This record gives sequence, structure tokens and C-alpha cells, in this order.
Amino acid sequence: MKRILLLVVIFLALIFNKDNIKFTKNNDIIKNNDNDISIKSSTPLETRGVFISYLEYSNHFKDKKEKEIIKEIENIFIELNKYSINTIYLQVRMFSDAIYKSNYFKYTSLISEEIDLLKYFIDYANKYNISLYAWINPFRIGKNKEYISSYVSDLDVLYLDSGIYYDPNSKNVKELIVNSIKELVTNYNIKGIIFDDYFYPKDYNKEVSKIDKYNAINDLIKSVYKVIKTTNKDCLFGISPDANIDNNYNISYLDIKEILSKDNYIDFIIPQIYYGFNSNKPFIESVNEWKLLVKNKAKLIIGLALYKCGSKDNYSKNDPLEWVNNKDIIKRQIEYIRTINNYTGFSLYRLDFLINRDNDNLKKEIENYLKIL
Repeated sequence: MKRILLLVVIFLALIFNKDNIKFTKNNDIIKNNDNDISIKSSTPLETRGVFISYLEYSNHFKDKKEKEIIKEIENIFIELNKYSINTIYLQVRMFSDAIYKSNYFKYTSLISEEIDLLKYFIDYANKYNISLYAWINPFRIGKNKEYISSYVSDLDVLYLDSGIYYDPNSKNVKELIVNSIKELVTNYNIKGIIFDDYFYPKDYNKEVSKIDKYNAINDLIKSVYKVIKTTNKDCLFGISPDANIDNNYNISYLDIKEILSKDNYIDFIIPQIYYGFNSNKPFIESVNEWKLLVKNKAKLIIGLALYKCGSKDNYSKNDPLEWVNNKDIIKRQIEYIRTINNYTGFSLYRLDFLINRDNDNLKKEIENYLKIL
């Protein structure tokens, strides 16, 4: 029956738009106005995500009352709907603070009124049929020691040049993180939890062996996975690590090969492949490297650098103006990752670069992005 319906759709499309239609090998219909043959997703389950960072909060919610904030949240979802976004990764804990009701962390200073921002986001995510993941930075406290949780002692905290952090080697810190995750999963109807790439601080100053550092992070991730599945078996857990695998091993002490070899760590991974095609670490090479790393059932989602569009890339010595001289990088990157066998989606960093485009290059990138959705 489905095949008959598909043939009817194709037949009608050919009759009414025969000069403006092409098909892929998967029978995806592609409009071809500008002789631009695009690769469409072969599955409706493709993750089309966007990260919503704490950096957005001051732009959208600063000095606003609760009703104004709720209206602004609705406006965000209206915009997301225009760009076919079906998943958001909402930063709910940034600096040992929270945008939700918590027994473990103080409410963030980034929101003028102490409202349950997460609840309102969940309400609108449900309304617009968008999956919401709670994005957490587990160790970073920032500059303000007033936000240190009362559930740990000063011995569990690091005061470094780069800022204040919870010590990843502390058992009390591990217990705090695991219990706070259980609180979130118990109290909020979220699709999942995601950690970003901040694990061990770069200037960690305690005498701890590499193996012990790897084991501490592995043990935390495994414990978080376990408490999530025990609390809600349908809730997912993932991480979004640095795309540079060497950095994971030598700076963050994230044993990525171990985590991607067994099924009791994570459900998905979003490497932040924020590179151009001509970068020191070229995009295609990096994607292929991560593709081969996944040995378990973790879904591979690729993080894309929408924020670089129209800007000089100071990290790329090979071609620092690549994002300035090209206006279809995101489009071509999505087209490429759709060809790899274990691809399940992409996520753009970050919201304001999608809906508040501040340069002509970025506007054109978005136009080209929309052509392949």
C-alpha cells in the first residue's frame, strides 16, 4: 500500500512540476530551481538539532518579567519550526547553577526572575513536537564561589587560574553530579541528558596519574548512565566532546575509545566538528575518524559550527578565510555526513546564529541549508 501511495505522489509531482523535480536513489523528491542537485535525508528520523547556550539567555531574557520570558520562549520555538529543527540541547546548568528547581544548585543569576525556565521550554517543546535534552556542564563553577553546592566541601573544589571547578577525582563530586542528574530525570519530562566537553580543567594541579583521570571520568559517565536508566529507561544520555581526539586524551582525559566500545556508557555522541573543509584538521577527515571510533550502539550526531559562518577562523592556519569566502559550507557538510553509514543527524552551534543572522554570509548559509531539508 505504501508503495502505491509513493507512486501516486511521484506521478502527480511529474505532471504538475515536471521541469522542476529530480529524484535521488532513495526516491526523495528534490526541487531543482537553480540546477543545484542536493542530497536529501533518506530517513525522517534524522536529528536536526541546535544548541541553546547560556549565552542566549542574556540576549532573550535579560531584564524581562515572567510573562515576557514565556512569550520570548514561544517566539524561539516559532523560529525553530521555520528551520525544521526537531531537537534542542538546552543548557540547564552552566556554572554550578540551574534554570530549574533544584535541591542541589542555586538558581542562575542569568535570568532576572527566578522562574522554572526549563519547565516552560519543555511545555513549548511538547507543543511543537521538538525533543529537548538538558545540557549540563558537570564540573565548571566559573568565577563565583557562592554557587558552590552545599553538598560538597571546600576540599572537593579546585581554585585555578582558569576558574573554579569541582574536582573530577572527588567521590563527593561524583555523588553530587549523579544525584543531581537523578533529580532532573525524576522531576522533568526530558528526552535526555548531555554533557559537553569540559571534564578535567586544562590547568588541573593535583598529582593524579593519567589512568586514574581516565578511570574517574569513565566511572562518572557509567554511573550517570546507570542512574538515568534506573530512573527512566527511555531517557537518553550522551556527550559532546572536542572533535580533536588527542585533546580528549591529553587535556580533558576523556577515554573516548573505551566509551564508544561498550554499551553501558552513552546512547549518543555529538563530536564538535567545528572545522572547515580546509582546516588544519579537515572536516571530512575528522568525520571519518569519528565514524570509525563508534564500535557500540551509540548514535553518531555531528556538531556543526554555524557560528563561524562569515567570520575569520583564527584556529585554521591553512585557510582562515574559508568561512568568509564560502556561503554553503554548512550545506555541503550536511550533504557529506548524510553519506556515512552510521550517521543519524546534526546539531548546529548555536541558536542565535540561526535566528538572529548578523551578516550576509550567514544569511546565505541559512538559505543554502534550507534547500536540503
